[in-house]
Amino acid sequence: MNQASDGAPSSLTLHVAEFVSARHEKSLPDNVIELGRKSILDGLGLALAGAACECGRIVNDYVHDLGGNRATCTVLGTGLKAPARFAAFANGIAIHAHDFDDTQLAMAPNRVYGLLMHPTAPVLAAVLAVAERDGLSGSEMTAGYHVGIEVCCKVAEAASPRHYQDGFHTTGTVGTFGAAAGIANLLKLTPVATAAVIGLAASQSAGLRENFGTMTKPFHPGRSAESAVVAADLVGRGFSAASNILEARRGFYHAACGGYDEAAIRGKLAAPWTFANPGISIKPHPSGSLTHPAMSAILDLIEQHNVKPDQIRQIRVGTNHHMPTTLLHHNPGNELEAKFSMQFSAAILALRRRAGLHEYTDEVVRLPEVRAMMEKVDFYVNDEADAAGFDKMTCIVDIVLTDGRRLQGRADFGKGSPANPMSWEEVAEKFYGCASYGGLAPQKAREVVAMVADLPSLPDVRKLTAKLTV
Repeated sequence: MNQASDGAPSSLTLHVAEFVSARHEKSLPDNVIELGRKSILDGLGLALAGAACECGRIVNDYVHDLGGNRATCTVLGTGLKAPARFAAFANGIAIHAHDFDDTQLAMAPNRVYGLLMHPTAPVLAAVLAVAERDGLSGSEMTAGYHVGIEVCCKVAEAASPRHYQDGFHTTGTVGTFGAAAGIANLLKLTPVATAAVIGLAASQSAGLRENFGTMTKPFHPGRSAESAVVAADLVGRGFSAASNILEARRGFYHAACGGYDEAAIRGKLAAPWTFANPGISIKPHPSGSLTHPAMSAILDLIEQHNVKPDQIRQIRVGTNHHMPTTLLHHNPGNELEAKFSMQFSAAILALRRRAGLHEYTDEVVRLPEVRAMMEKVDFYVNDEADAAGFDKMTCIVDIVLTDGRRLQGRADFGKGSPANPMSWEEVAEKFYGCASYGGLAPQKAREVVAMVADLPSLPDVRKLTAKLTV
């Protein structure tokens, strides 16, 4: 890791700003657009589902009470309009509310899974609000979205692992950079203005992992998206900020990370695009992404051997030593804690062979049979999983049956990862489920899927947001 030093600043922030300011509408590879549209559709569905949950309702009531005389942007899943900053805030929270949104993957063994960045929630919420406010095209929004995703993923990849290990939540911290980059691209800002937006956004970059399992975790990408809108609006009015905020001695990487690897950014933006390599993982379950490899292995074993709940004596899940610091709720008492519980996630699959929005609820978490099955789950640090490297989420699974049989499985990644991707049709089915959960009419849901499938051809994104109201 290279530490920034006092003296003449390097031009890393400007390097990023120059990439952001370039026009990318015609240079995006077809495979990157195809992968991105899946995450965009996924994010829109999650916003609909998130608006219907408790924290979504609280936030939407709050935004409603704020009012505003320039309320032009859609709070998805509602009939509410709000100024761009508050629509971005509400939609960012809603996309992450169920912890069902996509996840960056890492490129190096020490990266702690890419520092567990959820890129779409902050970036999509920010660029959608500004694109709707300004009547921009689907092509412009697509480019801004991809630029934002690229910046936040590469900024996260370069950060010292200390950033995440010591408690920062990258979706809140680094997500702010991605959202700011996406907006700056939409607004066609110069590199100098873009660097100022990034600098101002950086001073709003925040989010602490101790809040995992509470409503404050989804607050992080909501605040990231809002902070980016505020930064762009103020810079547009002449507000100033440091132009070297990434690399400076008192800048982001030194203050919040303890160092950085410049080689992970310089020359790497769109070379290749993150969506192409190492990829973005879409979730099949509304729980922390670290639960998913084990869940895939458990479900495969249960279905392959037709295991009934009363046949299970024990489920053992061995992982590396970082996983228990994130999956920290070993005896969850509610749905938010259950999302970060390997015990619940394994138990509910053993009992129901599914783990969706209707399983991660307070009522289900408290059922006696669920509590009893959780007692049978042994979640421990496994040496083999620990040695596999932190660019993987290796899980070693053993299901011990009452007749003495031992069913064994292993997974480095879960369903939805680039190694085992969800198809467009599978993502669309997930969208329809989320849309139904959020109360969107089936006809509107079908129209949204069709629009996102051909988003670069959409003349005005307001045609899309008009379909996302309930």
